[in-house]
Amino acid sequence: MRSFIEQAVFGIFPYVALTVFLVGSLIRFDREQYGWRSGSSQLLRARQLRWGSNLFHIGILFLLFGHLFGLLTPHSVYTGLGLSVPDKQMLAIVSGGIFGVLCFIGLTMLLHRRLFDPRIRKTSSSMDIAILALLWLQLVLGLVTIPYSLDHPDGEVMLKLADWAQHIVTFQGGAASFLEGVAWPYRAHLVLGMVIFLVFPFSRLVHIWSAPVWYVFRRYQVVRRRGAGVA
Repeated sequence: MRSFIEQAVFGIFPYVALTVFLVGSLIRFDREQYGWRSGSSQLLRARQLRWGSNLFHIGILFLLFGHLFGLLTPHSVYTGLGLSVPDKQMLAIVSGGIFGVLCFIGLTMLLHRRLFDPRIRKTSSSMDIAILALLWLQLVLGLVTIPYSLDHPDGEVMLKLADWAQHIVTFQGGAASFLEGVAWPYRAHLVLGMVIFLVFPFSRLVHIWSAPVWYVFRRYQVVRRRGAGVA
């Protein structure tokens, strides 16, 4: 029974979450691309929003790309560049800890605004609060893993997590087996991360897809003075 649950949670659920994440985002972009938004409350308690939002976005972007590169980069790549497994883990602990704390401070400020300012609370949906709470809990779990990682300076657990992630994205079987014996904070961190992917298309997080990267390649806008005609 335990083996079945392990396989369901860490071998099947990741594909369910990723499918909903990708397909749901695509459908919502196709149907509601002019309606989705981040739901800014900038006019209410702007100073707290400015500090909280900046700290949160700086931290979360670093953590996001750090997790992607850290988990999905083959071991042979960074060892070939002269970075040992223990050194890579320590780099992840130090950098992740710093940006994790920054993100925690910013996210706590944003969640505090949503929960304890009556005006902002009225303009917030249940999903607005729920997604912030999920992100906050996920961040706390991530910070909790740091002492556990320090207890395993050889990087063994990091290798197991990376093997699990790489087997998932390359559709290889037996991914769940890599998590046997891994401490509960890591496993809870993975499960909650998959839940966030699952609810992503139904939350304000979809505004991430609207990042104006295309603006770099946009043609210059032609502006004429009023009344100017073509000669």
